[in-house]
Amino acid sequence: MQNELVKTNHQLSLWQVVVIGIAYMTPMTVFDTFGIVSGVTHGRVPLTYIFALLSILLTAFSYSRLSILYPNSSSAYAYTENICGRASGFIVGWGTLLDYLLLPMINSLLSGIYLEALFPMVPVWISITLYTMLVTYLNCKNISLIANLNFIFVGVPVLLTIVFIYLVIRDLTLLHGPGYIFTFRPLINGDYSFIPLVSGAAVLCFSFLGFDAVTTLSNETREPKKTIPRAIILTVLIGGTIFFISAWYIQLYYPTNIQFKNPTKAMPEIVLYVGGRLFQSIFLIAILINTFASALASHASAARLLYSMCKNEMIPGKIFQYIHPKYNTPLFCVLFIGFVSLSAVFFQLDTAVSLVSFGAMIAFSAVNISVFILYFFKGKDFRSPKAFTMNIFLPLLGLFTVGIMWCNLEEDSFLLGTSWSIVGIIYLIYCKTRKKFIYKQKMLSK
Repeated sequence: MQNELVKTNHQLSLWQVVVIGIAYMTPMTVFDTFGIVSGVTHGRVPLTYIFALLSILLTAFSYSRLSILYPNSSSAYAYTENICGRASGFIVGWGTLLDYLLLPMINSLLSGIYLEALFPMVPVWISITLYTMLVTYLNCKNISLIANLNFIFVGVPVLLTIVFIYLVIRDLTLLHGPGYIFTFRPLINGDYSFIPLVSGAAVLCFSFLGFDAVTTLSNETREPKKTIPRAIILTVLIGGTIFFISAWYIQLYYPTNIQFKNPTKAMPEIVLYVGGRLFQSIFLIAILINTFASALASHASAARLLYSMCKNEMIPGKIFQYIHPKYNTPLFCVLFIGFVSLSAVFFQLDTAVSLVSFGAMIAFSAVNISVFILYFFKGKDFRSPKAFTMNIFLPLLGLFTVGIMWCNLEEDSFLLGTSWSIVGIIYLIYCKTRKKFIYKQKMLSK
């Protein structure tokens, strides 16, 4: 069939889906954000990750419930469309599409930064172009290839993180004795204030975006009704565990930001002081590999979201409904995402990142609201204590935590994201008006 993702022998297993989700999350991002969050939270990054993990789990639980009810749907927009109507689904899909389109481009942009550090003689635009072409080519192949490659591209950085932890334990044991390692100091670090933790968690929550991407793979997964809900929760838990353990040992080694010349770009210094120049170079290569894994995963998810929206006629584009007969991939969607990713040559990183945050929160909010509407207004299933907790309390609590993130959203992100949403609303009004006009003309012709 050329108009839908069909069942083939390339179906993904549970762990292949989970690895794609974790790759999307970029486990080594903890090193990039540590200096920023440590400054905001007064040296309590591990505790902040716990708050972020608990917050995201609430929304992930809402995602998993809807993925069981709608196993053939994909992502927040489809869940919203099924429960709240086509117009609401479009608005959510439009906002989420911004998120999905920009993440592959951000990975291309980051790759250019890392490759320039490794090969300063090569122009950045050449590095970005070659990198993006390779990611696009691999995504044109079947999804199982992406999943299997990500086992390697996620595994190598995780192994290097383990080496980093070993070096931290070794150094601190030599300096302070073995008893120094067994402490709860990284959790509290002499500060008991709560508000900084909330601000830090708002920053870190966007490290968990991989669980949302998992839902876009439902049509290429074995037994999606069972696999996708499990994969959502496992992605959050495994990714959160990696973040927490890494942050624990970084915080143990660096109780404050005093040692860092530039806390907002502390990653090179974190690794240098622990392992030396050689380890820093190896670690930089590992981060490039980690970025490549994230690029493969985000590119695949973006292409499938675009395909789904075109197939459901949310946005026009017959060509984007084409499925490659051999690899069962949305070929022209993959190529289009690759073309968008090439804009990394002209884009600024801070602008792109701010827009991603806006799109993510639209999706998180919509899913929690959809669960509440489904069980409170439609199903009226909230009379028993268990039903009230599962169907009302938890999604509203999840919505509350997302609301806190909305309050901590940067002004530029809010303005740019709102502008993008307004464009989507105008387009929706145009489509509805045009549809009514065509219908009226047909009636008059009769």
